[in-house]
Amino acid sequence: MKQPNSLITGHRGASSVAPENTLSAFQKAWDIGCDAIEGDFRLTCDGEIICIHDANTRRTTGINREVAQTPLKLLQTLDFGAWKDVRFKGETCPTLNQVLLTVPPHGHFFIELKTGPEIVEPLAKCLERSSLLKTQITLITLNQETGKKCRNFFPDIRIHWLTSFQRHNNHAYACTPSPDQIASVLDDIGANGVGLQAHRDIVTATFLKQLRTENVSEFHMWTVDDPEDALFYISEGAFGITTNNPAALKIRLQSC
Repeated sequence: MKQPNSLITGHRGASSVAPENTLSAFQKAWDIGCDAIEGDFRLTCDGEIICIHDANTRRTTGINREVAQTPLKLLQTLDFGAWKDVRFKGETCPTLNQVLLTVPPHGHFFIELKTGPEIVEPLAKCLERSSLLKTQITLITLNQETGKKCRNFFPDIRIHWLTSFQRHNNHAYACTPSPDQIASVLDDIGANGVGLQAHRDIVTATFLKQLRTENVSEFHMWTVDDPEDALFYISEGAFGITTNNPAALKIRLQSC
């Protein structure tokens, strides 16, 4: 059932069993056989790229520090693991360089850029030092300007624009962005594809057919924890399926 290009991707690592965006979560994802990992990245005040979803550290450390206003050395003294389980007490937030080192030769890495275009030049320096092939990387972002700068810096690296959906009058058939709007944004960025928030009542077979009519053939889905939803999107040719629980999804796929 699983198509060769449907990458089962650990969302922030194997975040259902380990603290999100930590080396433990990423290593667990590789250990259970993920095809890819996805991580969130921001800039510190001293220009380092670290792996954290939120703009501040309160949710995952209990201490309120703004990432953009805090140096790397101080951020890495905080405990990013204990909130998940005492077994992870003392786990810190890794740098992009550290996460890159976890990616095996067969692995793929979805790098989500959570900031504006200012992160792109530091990113270029990190990727220049990495041994990963360009084909092992997909840069993903909600920010169109960040996407455009990425395209200028990385002409040979895959870029996906991320989008959620806004419903109008609570109707799934009346939502934005529409397939033609998505195509317009991708054209503006020069992106290879789109990352779609996984609403089965919105992202239907008809919706995906309309995307293809707009010459958008490459898409990945986030975040998919229902195996049956994942099977549907895989059958529609998804480039990747991002999930919090990759172990359960892989078990379901093996039973097909």
